[in-house]
Amino acid sequence: MQDLKIALIGATGKAGTYILKALLAQKFKVKALVRNLEKLQVHHASLEVTTGDVSDAQAVYHFIKGCDIVVSALGMGQPASEKTIFTQSTGNILTAMKGLGLQRYIVITGINVDTPFDDKNAKTRFATQWMYENYPVSTANRQKEYDILAESDLDWTLLRLPLIIQTDEKTDIGTSLINCIGDQINAANIGQFIIDHLEGGKFVKQAPFIWNS
Repeated sequence: MQDLKIALIGATGKAGTYILKALLAQKFKVKALVRNLEKLQVHHASLEVTTGDVSDAQAVYHFIKGCDIVVSALGMGQPASEKTIFTQSTGNILTAMKGLGLQRYIVITGINVDTPFDDKNAKTRFATQWMYENYPVSTANRQKEYDILAESDLDWTLLRLPLIIQTDEKTDIGTSLINCIGDQINAANIGQFIIDHLEGGKFVKQAPFIWNS
């Protein structure tokens, strides 16, 4: 599996920094797309870096070319991206993947995204409502991202995350397709979960919640 080359988007973010670290530690080849090279502090023989923007379809196509699996840890970023960046990026990524014959796509999002299978408890529903009240455009765009994925025939997985804790500490990981029980997820746990599910199997075409168990 280490012969796989992973296209990683969002490698300088809260989760992406740890996902990159985990992939390199497991000896995967990684190609990272970044807007600002200065924010990427990692140098590694197995890491290839390219600058570009996920809203540029041509840049996304050339970035993904030569890779086997695409992982996106895209957030709003600093400076903040457009509030519709999530549908823009996923649309461009899926188009590029189809054109290049790639099948596996893993992307992270928040617990505010709903699926038809959910049975969210009061706490998770409140958190979802809070996001819509405070970040209405980007939260709605995250939901549309799920809708785009749900209509795709690629092998996607959308990880729905609670508060991300930036730590190398690993714990057991809880999962559910209907509700988020835990309040936090360690960034190192996100990286490990992605590595464990790179080649699909469980959670293909699904949107699991994951948390520190």
